[in-house]
Amino acid sequence: MKPYVTMKEVMEKQGEGNRSYRFLTAENGCINGCASGITIYDDYEFSDRPGRHEDQEGFYVLEGEGFAKLDDLEFPIQAGDSFIALPGVAHTIKTKKGSQPVKVFWFHSAV
Repeated sequence: MKPYVTMKEVMEKQGEGNRSYRFLTAENGCINGCASGITIYDDYEFSDRPGRHEDQEGFYVLEGEGFAKLDDLEFPIQAGDSFIALPGVAHTIKTKKGSQPVKVFWFHSAV
């Protein structure tokens, strides 16, 4: 097991053109659900199937402008912003019309 991964390895394993890429996982030694990756949100509407996890998930906005929704709390996001979805909180992201897609770095960590 190696405790790192390169973008080249991620692309070779997961392929190009995906909406999400997982980086660090149990294969790299992460435990208790720890994981990280990036996701690109190009929809202009919130998903009708938001994420909801037993652990917490943090987000850092890399590109774009849009909105995040944590349960019933909706707020604007843009590059440089961070937020967290605590355990059990439904969460989803959408892109603001006329903006480039929202690209986030995310990470799961055990509670």
